[in-house]
Amino acid sequence: MHSGRVSTPADVAIVGAGPAGAAAALRVLALRPDADVLLIDAAAFPRDKTCGDGISAHVLELLDRLGVPADSWVGPQVHGMRLTSPGGRIVERRCARPNRVIPRAMFDARLVAAATAAGARLVQHRVRALRVLADRVVLDDRWSARVVIGADGANSTVRRLLGAPRSPESSVAVAVRGYAPTVVDPDALVIEFARGRRPAYAWSFPLVSGGSNVGFGVFDRRGGGSRADLLAELARLLPEHPPEPDTVRGHQLPLSTGPRWHPDGRVLLAGDAAALVNPLTGEGIYDAVASGALAGRAALRGPDAGAAHRAAMRATFRHHHRHTALLARLVPRPRFLDAAVVAAARYQPVFDAAVDLGLGPGTASAADLVRVASSRVTLGRGMQLT
Repeated sequence: MHSGRVSTPADVAIVGAGPAGAAAALRVLALRPDADVLLIDAAAFPRDKTCGDGISAHVLELLDRLGVPADSWVGPQVHGMRLTSPGGRIVERRCARPNRVIPRAMFDARLVAAATAAGARLVQHRVRALRVLADRVVLDDRWSARVVIGADGANSTVRRLLGAPRSPESSVAVAVRGYAPTVVDPDALVIEFARGRRPAYAWSFPLVSGGSNVGFGVFDRRGGGSRADLLAELARLLPEHPPEPDTVRGHQLPLSTGPRWHPDGRVLLAGDAAALVNPLTGEGIYDAVASGALAGRAALRGPDAGAAHRAAMRATFRHHHRHTALLARLVPRPRFLDAAVVAAARYQPVFDAAVDLGLGPGTASAADLVRVASSRVTLGRGMQLT
């Protein structure tokens, strides 16, 4: 029942203050500096977040446009990337623009601070109930807003309360992450793909402290196994870089190959809550920031917010999601990954396209696909390539 304690409606309430939620708040306040924006999160910041901590140049450029300067972040600039295919093929090149490795405790806290400096009101609270009325949305019979943005992660309460379909297990990745005192390469994001029926890889990303963020993920929950299984695969692929046991955390990632559901009306979804994790790499921060910014703009449309957000998401991500979905069907085939890595080693444009596809909003050109296909044919003939 209504408790009578509901506050005067805010313009926008955002559930979840991670990258998607903070980006939404920054976008609303950039467009309407006098807007009343409520930012609600169950955690106190700074807080840890299970993640690889890799922040792509694409993300930093988006944040720069949202008023968080790209050159102000603390964390090593990582210029290189090294990929090893299931068949042992290797590509190691410099990226067109350096990426960074920033622990999420630091990264998310900085974004929250930017949002509150812009005028958002931060509240620590776990949302458990939601009621959609004709002119507002009520949260826990305590707060209300003209529009609510659900940016509360992979296990989104807002998404569940709206009755959204569950993501099938085939479109949910599972991973473990920890911090190791050692580093594979201080100037490269290192990814080692595993052999198996389902795509999986181990990673090592260098930290400013000299250690590294290491982990192992499987891009299909049906093949993830137990936490012990994931750690065993990490140890097999990166045997000299074990994580400190007390830093190991597990998590799941709803991939963009699953149902993408954007309802009409006054409630929007962004980031992991909208199932926007890249199915090729498990990267979710770019889509979180981009979709959060789109949700912030749409939120100012009031009752038309849902339709506006859905249209904006389709226009922004349609081509990227089509290409990543196609490639995600090919990645489980080891020969395809071998050929892709060989092509990336031979051709800088293929490498650049792979980085843009995996870390940003990129697509694959016909020329890139032809180069991969030709490399696959060559591999099939048994020729040795370097």
